[in-house]
Amino acid sequence: MNLFPAGPGRSRALGVWGAVSGAGGAGGVLLGGVLTQAWGWPWIFHAVAIGSALVLVAVLVLVPRTGDRGPGRFDLLGTATVSLALTCLVWGLTTARGAGWTDGRVLGSLGGAAALLVAFAVIELRRPNALIPPRLLTTGRVAAGNLLMALLGSVWIALFFFLPLYQQQVLGSGLLATGAGQLPLAAANMLGSTLAPRISRRIGATATVTAALLTEAAGLLWLSRIDAHGSYLADILGPSVLVGLGLSVAFVQLTAFSVEGLPPQDAGLAGALVNTTRQVGGAIGLATLATLAGSVTAHAALHRPHLEALTAGYRAAFTVSAAVLAATALLAVLLTRRTGPRGTVTPPAARPVGASLTRTD
Repeated sequence: MNLFPAGPGRSRALGVWGAVSGAGGAGGVLLGGVLTQAWGWPWIFHAVAIGSALVLVAVLVLVPRTGDRGPGRFDLLGTATVSLALTCLVWGLTTARGAGWTDGRVLGSLGGAAALLVAFAVIELRRPNALIPPRLLTTGRVAAGNLLMALLGSVWIALFFFLPLYQQQVLGSGLLATGAGQLPLAAANMLGSTLAPRISRRIGATATVTAALLTEAAGLLWLSRIDAHGSYLADILGPSVLVGLGLSVAFVQLTAFSVEGLPPQDAGLAGALVNTTRQVGGAIGLATLATLAGSVTAHAALHRPHLEALTAGYRAAFTVSAAVLAATALLAVLLTRRTGPRGTVTPPAARPVGASLTRTD
């Protein structure tokens, strides 16, 4: 955000970043298949460690220094509180699948998560070096962007979980074939990310993100019709392209919302926040959808063949995912639209303190 000031240059940079990010998600499935087939499952984790080390070195060598050393002391208390809260929340949601929602451990974990999140909010309001300064969420469309990104993330990560499972467990695809099957989605993702800034300039930011979310919802609704005796071409290829296009455009535009209107010293923090929000939403969404799919499969297995029972669970997950994105599109209309003619920008000198510093596109 500091390297690319607000304007067309930042929009293009976000488009490239979104394309690489989305391609990495799909490419990870392909690489995972190669590693697993060649050297076994442990290499999945070795690859993450090696890749992280390479990225760290690349950042130190290639990323220009900005001279900004941050707000001061690290908010250790806030970090520990929110991390423990999210761990309790995800553990409770995951455990509910086997133990049931009335189990004491599940209720205790979810209750503890709620209490810790309240404590985190109180801590952040009182600390001068807060992990998430309250001012960050009161500027521009930052709060709206993060909320919508959390909902998008809840579906996004689950997609890359259920789709390969359907290909392998139901269609019988091998590891490499499953990974290669993600390439059309990755290609659509890269194309959508590249086109996102241009689409936003043409129809406006709110219309862009709404259309993108509805496009992805349509693709997931199409996936909810998968069949136990289906095929990749009939059941996966078409909806994957729709999902990839919608996902990428929504990702780029919501990221832009989430860093909008902030001074340079807060831009990096806002970028970190929206990435964390996406991952947190993904963890919660995956835990919830996996619990739902497992429950539907267990019920269907009582009177249906194994493959049909598995498919029923995956279909339920895709159906709920489509509904979540449709609701997210409606929220996007309510939370991100602005008054006045589309594309108009208040001159900098006339803006009140804290108003948006970026164009609506």
